[in-house]
Amino acid sequence: MSKLFKRTKILATVGPSVFTEDKIKDMVYAGVNGFRLNFSHGSYEERDEQIRMIRKYAAERGKSVAILQDLQGPKIRLGELKDNHLDLKAGDELVLDYAIKEHDGSHNLPVQYNLAQKVKVGEPIFLFDGKIRTIVRDIVSSTAIKVEVENDGYIMSRKGINLPDTDLGGDIITDKDLADIEFGAGRDFDYVAMSFIQSAEDIEKLRQILVSHGSTAKIIAKIETKKAIESYETMEAIVKATDGIMIARGDMAIEAGAEVVPIVQRRLIALCRQHSKLCIVATQMMASMVENPEPTRAEVSDVATAVILGADAVMLSDETANGKYPIETIKAMKKVILYTQDHTRIVAADSLPTGSYKNYDAISLATVEMAEKIDADLIAVATKTGATAAAIAAQRPNMPIVSITSDPRVAGQLALTYANSSFIREYDENYAFDAVQDLKANGYLKLKEGQDTLKVVLVSGLRDEEGGTNKIEIRTI
Repeated sequence: MSKLFKRTKILATVGPSVFTEDKIKDMVYAGVNGFRLNFSHGSYEERDEQIRMIRKYAAERGKSVAILQDLQGPKIRLGELKDNHLDLKAGDELVLDYAIKEHDGSHNLPVQYNLAQKVKVGEPIFLFDGKIRTIVRDIVSSTAIKVEVENDGYIMSRKGINLPDTDLGGDIITDKDLADIEFGAGRDFDYVAMSFIQSAEDIEKLRQILVSHGSTAKIIAKIETKKAIESYETMEAIVKATDGIMIARGDMAIEAGAEVVPIVQRRLIALCRQHSKLCIVATQMMASMVENPEPTRAEVSDVATAVILGADAVMLSDETANGKYPIETIKAMKKVILYTQDHTRIVAADSLPTGSYKNYDAISLATVEMAEKIDADLIAVATKTGATAAAIAAQRPNMPIVSITSDPRVAGQLALTYANSSFIREYDENYAFDAVQDLKANGYLKLKEGQDTLKVVLVSGLRDEEGGTNKIEIRTI
């Protein structure tokens, strides 16, 4: 039974490599549970077409699939450089000026963000995604700063700038993001991911904006700045304020050092499990498959480690957006997830889940303990808001969770939640049990060899409303 469901989900990025009807269909059928639309690139017309295709083939497949809107945020970059290239030597001085519109080939460089309003003398600034390290030496004007280069190398047009010690002061939602949020509110995205989070207050600002547009999308906080991980207390505050996190390991490694990433990843996954929040591990999980048809042994180990730690989902970026082997990458990742989950258990959580609904926590703990003691084939949960299903998933049961809801939005949001397969059914008192019977009858829930019945732990309530979950049953189908 367990081999039919991968409990750790796959979130894949849509880009040029898969922007066709056939490729989107192949992704859905290969095992993608959620699609990431990167709003750093592309037009709204392209987004509408991608959304249409995703929902079309998810419906055809009969599965709930999440769609995540990934906001660009204050992506701080160099401007266009003359000849697209500039060689640098240690000791060189550069002026980074927001007011420069055209580069003349000198060391006076255009930037796409006014650094003079944020940085302080003595702070480090990394150019070209960390390849060039500099130190701020002077605030030259209201739009320009002077930095000293610390190592030989070169820079290119529009390459990223990282500010590991700079406080952006909550200035992380740009005018472009506001326009993208307004667009997204009319498309019913399941999740909105916010870049360069530094504190819990950043999340509350985004939540207010979403509410003002009537959006019920859940928030994913991208953890990639040094300030976001500067203390356990800061990380926990962010986890508690958001609906889920994405461990964006690329920028995190540049800002805080690559050596901190494995430890931070472990702590963040544990915090998400403790607080019943979604956790996505991202960046370069199978990066070699952008060019090669097989992953490296290190990449396989990386994906397996995320599964063993209990991540809800693992994410593909360039591998599917721009890679030569997007479908092969999805299949390879799925293969690793299934083998890992069927040959080892998830590591124990540091502490029990402590979500905001204490009754959900008690019911989820009792449900999982009961299911494992009787060796149940699956857990079925009737859920109005998804909170009960998420609380059960936070316990990381060693079996599938089938979630039944009357709300399509809840079904979509649960698509990325650990071990959950969500289905939509009109509410009645027996809708969860009836739905599981139908799934078995239709061949979705297949029996093991020599098995005649399914043993199910069924979690439900007496009414279809938030907080109504109050019943646990053992049922045989």
